Amino acid sequence: MPAVQRSEFLLALNQVANERGVDVEVVLDTVKNAILAAYKKDHPDIELEEYSTTLDKNTGEATIFHKNKDVTPPGFGRIAAQTARQVILQKIREKEKEAIIADYKLRVGTIVNGMILRFAGPNIIVDVGKTEALMTIPEQIPNEKYHLNQRLTVYISEIRAGLKGDEIIVSRSSNGLLEGLFKREVPEVAKGSVIIKNIAREAGTRSKVAVFSNQQGIDPVGSCVGQRGVRVQAIIQEFGGIEKIDIIQWYENAKDYIAQALSPAKNVKVELNKKEEKVAHVFIPVEELSLAIGRDGQNVRLASKLTGYTIEIEEDTAVKKISEEPKEEIKTEKKEKKAVVKVKEEKVKESKEKKAEVSEKPKV
Repeated sequence: MPAVQRSEFLLALNQVANERGVDVEVVLDTVKNAILAAYKKDHPDIELEEYSTTLDKNTGEATIFHKNKDVTPPGFGRIAAQTARQVILQKIREKEKEAIIADYKLRVGTIVNGMILRFAGPNIIVDVGKTEALMTIPEQIPNEKYHLNQRLTVYISEIRAGLKGDEIIVSRSSNGLLEGLFKREVPEVAKGSVIIKNIAREAGTRSKVAVFSNQQGIDPVGSCVGQRGVRVQAIIQEFGGIEKIDIIQWYENAKDYIAQALSPAKNVKVELNKKEEKVAHVFIPVEELSLAIGRDGQNVRLASKLTGYTIEIEEDTAVKKISEEPKEEIKTEKKEKKAVVKVKEEKVKESKEKKAEVSEKPKV
């Protein structure tokens, strides 16, 4: 059987189809439509519905028909070849973009390393490896400074339709970024032996993370903090040190959980409102009030977000009374001691005076 010599056109077409995953027939149909469109440019008065084209897979030669009559103009082969090349390249780009988007759809909800490429108005274009992603204003940390070629970790939040097709949206302000960083820095979180139950975050200032472990011998808070705080410090450095992170123990008991959420405040007494759902009254000693409330109410606000409870803080007057009672007792004791000393001094003085009188009497 004689060998069949394959043309460059067919070899290129098959190579593209195999490497890029493009269906050959789909590409050929697209090329045919593009060739008809190119023919219409030179003949604007024609109706495309009355015209058809054939494309030889081996040679790439195109023929235009009008009601089964060959109307291919002289020299049209060169135009057809250029059109075919453009269409094939366009199809390759489309298929590559589809493959990239499909890959990143599987990675939504994870963190990736990126680099800032350019600024598009208030938005930031980030290189995330195979493609570019968009970081809009709501996804940026308000007090974080960005510059070209800056390397940072971002959270892939979603893929949504844009003006130029699907866009990958990345975030620096999402809670997911914080959770992803803990998974990266803390092996116990990555393995699942320590579970992040909830995160309350005000990006760029402060965050609270509630952690839990049902495995014996594992301290969830200690695991996340690390030896000498090395693990949590690595996460804080990712934000340039502008965001503080509080790691607290999660409790199933709401009272214990709320008390922990209000840390660093201590001696917290929590009472749940039975009449109103998800409302907690918290009684705190006067010296701990500023810590519990935080600057501009931030600590109690984050604790409320973390626990899901409306937290109403009051001064614990019972603790104040107890602390005042010992002071009064001490004062009374001091007064009594002073009175005893005074009596003793008076007695000593009297005895001295008597001795002096005896010594002054004349001898007989």
